[in-house]
Amino acid sequence: MNNTITIYCKNTKSYHDIPTGTSLIEIYNLLAINLKFKVVAARVNYKVEDLNFLIYKPKDIEFIDMSIQSGMRVYIRTLSMVLSKAVEEVFPENPLRIEHPISKGYYCKLEGLKEPITNEIIQKIKQRVAEIIDENSTIHCEEKQTKVVNEMFAERKHHSDKISLLETLGTPYCRFYRIDDYIDYYNGVLLPSTSYLGLYDLVPYYDGMLLCVPNRENPEKIEQIEFQPKMFEIFKEYMGWNKIMNLNNVGEFNVACRNNQTFNLIKVSEALHEKKVALIADMVAQKSDKVRFVLVSGPSSSGKTTFSKRLSIQLMVSGLKPIVISLDNYFVDRDATPRDESGEWDFEHLHALDLDLFNTQLKQLLEGEEIEIPFFNFEDGKRYFKGEKLKLNHDSILVLEGIHALNPALIPDIPQDTTFKIYVSALTTISIDNHNWIPTTDTRLLRRIIRDYRFRNYSARETIARWPSVRRGEEKWIFPFQENADVMFNSALLFELAVLKRHAEPILAEVPKYCDEYTETHRLLKFLNYFISIPEREIPPTSLLREFVGGSSFRY
Repeated sequence: MNNTITIYCKNTKSYHDIPTGTSLIEIYNLLAINLKFKVVAARVNYKVEDLNFLIYKPKDIEFIDMSIQSGMRVYIRTLSMVLSKAVEEVFPENPLRIEHPISKGYYCKLEGLKEPITNEIIQKIKQRVAEIIDENSTIHCEEKQTKVVNEMFAERKHHSDKISLLETLGTPYCRFYRIDDYIDYYNGVLLPSTSYLGLYDLVPYYDGMLLCVPNRENPEKIEQIEFQPKMFEIFKEYMGWNKIMNLNNVGEFNVACRNNQTFNLIKVSEALHEKKVALIADMVAQKSDKVRFVLVSGPSSSGKTTFSKRLSIQLMVSGLKPIVISLDNYFVDRDATPRDESGEWDFEHLHALDLDLFNTQLKQLLEGEEIEIPFFNFEDGKRYFKGEKLKLNHDSILVLEGIHALNPALIPDIPQDTTFKIYVSALTTISIDNHNWIPTTDTRLLRRIIRDYRFRNYSARETIARWPSVRRGEEKWIFPFQENADVMFNSALLFELAVLKRHAEPILAEVPKYCDEYTETHRLLKFLNYFISIPEREIPPTSLLREFVGGSSFRY
């Protein structure tokens, strides 16, 4: 019997014979691989596995650190488990809830705590976290029958969120993690022991606390907090709506769907959207004696276009005459577009827009003059004028939609009192369970995968490959200016991931299992598996979600 197998290590770019049943961490040490930062996991045939994973068959292996997004997720996930264990031991009557990402960290609350979290409470938690890290406890990944795992969680306090999740997952067996006698559930792999953790912080944040994590670009430094009061208020508002409907976690959502509450979930969510759009239109109308330009910004696939169209309808209800224009009309010709560090066209750069023409025309409109609106042809990369004229009357208002709309450098010479700024983003407020939040970027990525496939002839592999570049552009050109908004609109719908599931899964299934993009594909497919799929027939044609799945009554 052959007691060795051959693996291919992408880090060394060579083949190696290793004993059958060798763990990934043993292979890492055996090959003396030296990553830029501390190793946290490995991609095995493009799937992320923990360092205790045993190799019994020939595999392609790539070791990763925290500078890779998949590696950072492993670190933060492990940090969350250690934090959860510390809270359970120090404050057993106040379970931890990690609600959502914000301010470069993760907002956390202690359930049942009647007072805001104090520095004293935080110091007690941090002390226990430090002790758990110093104990170098092994983090065990175990697998049992789902009913057995649920019984284990039922024996512990405050784990109903996991019980309802696992009951609706529909799998006979499931993995869970254990540190000593503490068990928890996570939607991905963890570090092999607590000693792998180091850099983190806990600080007071409004009535809760912020879990601060390492910087994505340089994991040896902690992320610098950027306070986002407007963003926090939007999260708080929608979390409040979730609690009113008793739908804080995916398990509760799935149970509601199985109990035939899908119709109500859709109607209430859509009504909330319509109410918010109407309130924003009222805010604009109240300032219509001065405001001439409504600027709508937001990251990719946030639904800016549909929001602008729905806002226009509500502005008409308020007696105004809106005209919607995309900033894309003001792109410079392709050969004048800035290039990024890789030498590729950087269409998300501010100077990909003709700022001089744009500002000149806005000033002309303010002075009552008539302008000719440009049109950009994406096929040949050139701008044309087709004779489309525009002049603002006393009751006209121009709605300008684009990623740079909140950047002060876009319109430096336009009086601020003539503008009203809106930031649109998909802020997912439902969680998988109390310790597994849903990244807001996942909803937008799934939206974009579906839209690109249906309407732009891009495969999921192409969209996923392009996504890191899109995210870098957002970090540079959109997110730094989001708090400049006069108001924010959350375009996420409580039910939408259960609808996106049926559209995304067959598209993602086309991604080959032998490419770099499969790592993200596999993660997204596992994530979508948490949701019960629901039909979309009750979704109205004006829904923001229709921009991505089709069936909209708006023209794009």
